[in-house]
Amino acid sequence: MLENKWIRAAIPALLIHCSIGSVYCWSTFKATIAEQIGMSSFAVGWAFSLAIFFLGMSAAFMGKLVEKNIHKSSLIACICFTAGMIGTGLSIQFLKGVPALIVIFICYGCIMGIGLGVGYLTPVKTLMLWFKDKKGLATGISIMGFGLAKAIATPIMEAIQNSLGIAPMFYILGGVYFAMMFLGHILLKKPEGWKEEEAGSFSIKEMFKKREFLGIWLMFFLNIHCGLMLITYEKQILQTVFAGLAVLGIIVAVIPSASSAFNALGRIGYSSLSDRLKQRNTIYKIIFISCIGACILSLVTGNAAIGVVMIILLFVINAGYGGGFSTLPALLSERFGMKKISKIHGLALSAWAIAGLTGNNMSELILGATGSTIAGYKWIILAILILYAAALAICWIMVGKKK
Repeated sequence: MLENKWIRAAIPALLIHCSIGSVYCWSTFKATIAEQIGMSSFAVGWAFSLAIFFLGMSAAFMGKLVEKNIHKSSLIACICFTAGMIGTGLSIQFLKGVPALIVIFICYGCIMGIGLGVGYLTPVKTLMLWFKDKKGLATGISIMGFGLAKAIATPIMEAIQNSLGIAPMFYILGGVYFAMMFLGHILLKKPEGWKEEEAGSFSIKEMFKKREFLGIWLMFFLNIHCGLMLITYEKQILQTVFAGLAVLGIIVAVIPSASSAFNALGRIGYSSLSDRLKQRNTIYKIIFISCIGACILSLVTGNAAIGVVMIILLFVINAGYGGGFSTLPALLSERFGMKKISKIHGLALSAWAIAGLTGNNMSELILGATGSTIAGYKWIILAILILYAAALAICWIMVGKKK
C-alpha cells in the first residue's frame, strides 16, 4: 500500500465526509417522511435538529477517543451513521404515528448524529499532520466533501424515492455509505513514525475561561446559527420571491444545487486562502463583512429585483457558512497548537450542536409572527444582519490577532 498523504489522509477523509455530509439532504425527504408516518412536517423536523445536536455533542466529548485511536473512532462513525440510516428506513416502513417518530428521533437524531460527530472529527488531525505546511488546504479538502455531499446525493435520493420509495432509499444509501466509510476507515492512517505525546489533563471549564477560545466558539456559533436561519429555508424563499414565474420549477431545482456548490467552494477556497495569510482569523472578518454586505443589499432592494439579490445572498452566506467550518481547525491549531487539537476542535464543535437547535427554529418563530412572505423573510435577514455584526465585533475584540 502506498504511504502518501492522498491515500492515507485526503481520500479516506473525503470518503467519510462525503457520506456523513448527506445529512444536509434532509429537506429532500422530510415532507415524504411526515406523509408516510402520518405526522406533521414540523414534528418530523426535530429529527434533523437532534442529528446536528448529537453531532456537536459527540464531537465535543469524544475528542479524547479520536486523539487516542482514529481507527476505532472511524469504525464507530461508520457503524453508527449507517445503522441510523437503516433504522430510519425500518421505522418508516413498519411503524406509524408517534412510535415511528420516536424511533426516527433515536435512529436519525441520536445514533446517526453520534456517527456524524465522530466521523466529522476523526480525519481532521490526520490531515493536518500529513499536510503540515498547508493545514487550511488539508481541512478544506475534507470538509469540502461534507458540503459537496448535498449536491451529489440530492438527485440520487430523489431518483431512488421516485422509483422505489423512501424506505428503500435509506436501505440502499445506508449500504453504499457503509462501504465508503469502511474503506475510509481502512485507509486512514497517521504519518509513519508519528506518536501522540502525552497531552496531560484537559479541562473543558478551563478552555472556556480562555478569552480567545470563548471568542472563537461564539463567532463560530453565530456563523452557523445565521447560516441555518437562511439555508434551511432556501426552497421556501425561492418559491416566494419567484412565485408566478414560468421558470419557478427550474429555479427551485437548480439554485439549491448551485448554493451547495458555493458551500463546498467556500470550504476549500476560504481555508486555502487562510494558508496565505499571517492571521487566519482574517478569514472570518472577510466572511462576516461579505455576509453583512449581502444582507444590506437584500434589505434595500425593491421587490422587482429581489429574486436575483436573494440568490446572491444565498450564495454568499453558503460560501461563508462552509468557509467557517473549514478554517476552524487550522485557526485552533494556530492559537492552541497540535497537541490537543482533536479535543479542542471537538469542544468548539459543541457550538454546532447548539446552533442546530436555534438556527432554523428562530426563523420558524419569525415567520410564525410575520408570515411566509417577502416581508417575513426580510425580517429574518435583518435578524441575521444584526447577529453577523455581533460576530464581527467578537472576531475583532475577543479573538483578535495571534500574539
